Amino acid sequence: MSATSATANKVAHFSINADDVERAKTFYSRVFGWTFQAWGPPKFYMIQTSTKENPGPLGSLQGRRELIAGQRMTGFECTIGVDSVDAVERAVLANGGKVIMQRTVIAGVGTLIFCQDPEGNVFGAMHYETAAE
Repeated sequence: MSATSATANKVAHFSINADDVERAKTFYSRVFGWTFQAWGPPKFYMIQTSTKENPGPLGSLQGRRELIAGQRMTGFECTIGVDSVDAVERAVLANGGKVIMQRTVIAGVGTLIFCQDPEGNVFGAMHYETAAE
């Protein structure tokens, strides 16, 4: 897969899953100075972790979920920016991985799938496209 965009094959987004979203907001705000802005569904916040002078990946804080039924998401959930969700899906399947969440379009953001590597690690692959509908 060739990298043609500035975000191709880089960690572009991370999510923190929390049982108590307000407690997590307080923790990360006090520990790292991050700020939070409500966005989208209830208990979903975009995290401001960087500045123009010191850019970094986008972040979000959300209520805990199960991408794989019966397995609560813990740790940081990473999404990798890609040029082609189709190419990533083919490569994942050809190399022993699984697609655990079929592609979904997030309006104004892009197309996202979630996969699992052969070791059981879960990650997202997002083709960012502001015109996505």
